Amino acid sequence: MTEPVLSAAEVRMIGVEEIQEAAALLEGVIRYTPMESSRPLNLLVGGPVYLKCENLQRTGSFKIRGAYTRISRLTDAERANGVVAASAGNHAQGVALAAALLGCQATVYMPVGASIAKLSATRAYGATVHLHGETLDESLIEARAFAARTGAVLVHPFDHPDILRGQGTVGLEILEQVPDVATIVVAAGGGGLISGIAAAVKATRPDVKIVGVQAEQAAAWPGSLAAGHPVRLMKMSTLADGIAVGEPTALTYTHVSELVDDVVTVSEDQLSRAMLLCLERAKLVVEPAGVAAVAAIMATPEMFTPPVVAVLSGGNIDPLVLLHVTQHGLVAAGRFLSLRIEISDRPGSLARLLALVGELGASVVDVEQSRLGSSLALGDVEVDLRLECRGPSHRDELLERLAEARYRVIDHR
Repeated sequence: MTEPVLSAAEVRMIGVEEIQEAAALLEGVIRYTPMESSRPLNLLVGGPVYLKCENLQRTGSFKIRGAYTRISRLTDAERANGVVAASAGNHAQGVALAAALLGCQATVYMPVGASIAKLSATRAYGATVHLHGETLDESLIEARAFAARTGAVLVHPFDHPDILRGQGTVGLEILEQVPDVATIVVAAGGGGLISGIAAAVKATRPDVKIVGVQAEQAAAWPGSLAAGHPVRLMKMSTLADGIAVGEPTALTYTHVSELVDDVVTVSEDQLSRAMLLCLERAKLVVEPAGVAAVAAIMATPEMFTPPVVAVLSGGNIDPLVLLHVTQHGLVAAGRFLSLRIEISDRPGSLARLLALVGELGASVVDVEQSRLGSSLALGDVEVDLRLECRGPSHRDELLERLAEARYRVIDHR
């Protein structure tokens, strides 16, 4: 069973009473997720900053809220035909668990490159999973075709009022947990979460500033808002696959354009540094999309009036990706340095280099020596060094001292 896509003229704004009804429906199904204070962010902003930990929600993200609200309101006949969804991971898990709780069969289409961890978890919740296409858009086309063939109900990740109502319950919890909140910062992909939160909050606290955050390499919202209508991106490339959505819908565009105060973007380096801060200082595992709000606060703390709530929207991340992103974050924070240095191929040359690095307080992670570099002079070797540093100033000091000692640094990052 497919549903027509709403046009802008057909869109009706959801009300706070509808979100409150969804909250009553979800009671006992979802977790009332904790609100944690963040001392490092407090110091940056100059006032209280809190983390709304939806990464600790059932299925590891906020998506269960909207999925359960949507599926629970289907008729018995609709549920008997099952539901179908397309997702890179978090919506898939939310739909799979919600369907299992409601006694409904779920089929999920995921891109071929979807995270193994998210794929395995979706199957573990009982869904039938098919890998199709390279992008979420291609998976969604196949999910729509499946719905047309079988009569299954398509549970779209953000293009339905019940999805927005369910996600909006995050906003109700924020108002209960931080009654004097001044700014709420939320990752924005398709816009379901930020639309729901904005509808819940602005109804009773229109003074609260709501800021959306996108990865700058997958940012459909700034161009869409500037144009006055949804605009499709031609390409996307970001670690934050959970918010890599090529185009808003009329439903979410209407809510965001009317209720959200600002949308900003963050770089891949800023996302990885924010993940590192959450891991080290808050002891929270958060995926790249889930940490976008923290990345924005770290990048421009002066634009956020405290008390601030940053929504950590998800924590589902493959361990190998976590390893890669953590290292990326260490490099971005100036705490990890990779060097390629040319030295003389004589006894003691490598030992003298390592002794200098040690004197400067850097810790050697590993070292590799090669005589095969195409630009090497006869009698020279290349040394690849990976070092742990204490921060940007220490990293710069290392490079400066190596130059003073007349070492030729061929490359560093």
